[in-house]
Amino acid sequence: MSRFPETLALILCAGTATAGDLGRPALPQEIAAWDLDIRPDGMGLPEGAGDVATGEELFSETCAACHGEFGEGVDRWPKLAGGDGTLADDDPQKTIGSYWPYLSTAWDYIHRAMPFGNARSLDADQTYAILAYLLYSNDLVDEDFVLSRDSFLTVAMPNADGFFPDDRATTELPLFSQPPCMADCKQEVTIRMHATVLDVTPDDAAD
Repeated sequence: MSRFPETLALILCAGTATAGDLGRPALPQEIAAWDLDIRPDGMGLPEGAGDVATGEELFSETCAACHGEFGEGVDRWPKLAGGDGTLADDDPQKTIGSYWPYLSTAWDYIHRAMPFGNARSLDADQTYAILAYLLYSNDLVDEDFVLSRDSFLTVAMPNADGFFPDDRATTELPLFSQPPCMADCKQEVTIRMHATVLDVTPDDAAD
């Protein structure tokens, strides 16, 4: 049986200790261990740099088995390059170049989740280099481009303006939150369409 409740009671009863006296301020290194997010404005990016050529070699070694040598995707693994101008199609190609609005999302995902089966094995320089190659594969940077914290915001993501805040709480929710009408809701009821395909609408209006 756990003795935690008894221990806690002893701590709270000792001297003038209260629940507010428990714990201590987090140390800077402890906060840093949890503060892992990379923001769209580049805040949180570590020092480091990587060029397209280095990224191409790393991508071929660690990523191409799933994503293809040029980010075109292998079998059902995701495509990372291409898809420009396809978002309005019936089958859009949502790649880093065609769909992702923020470069920070790509950096953070690659650094923390890739490569598949060996996540968090890439250091900051390798992550910068691989992402630089992916930007080049999407025709967003030149072949001599070096990605770093300083050059991060110079990359213009094509679909950056393609997203907008979720406003359903103010535009849709009130529309469907009204009390239902139970009587005298409409002055006139008319048949606007016949379900002829299902053969459930009588042909004779009198019926």
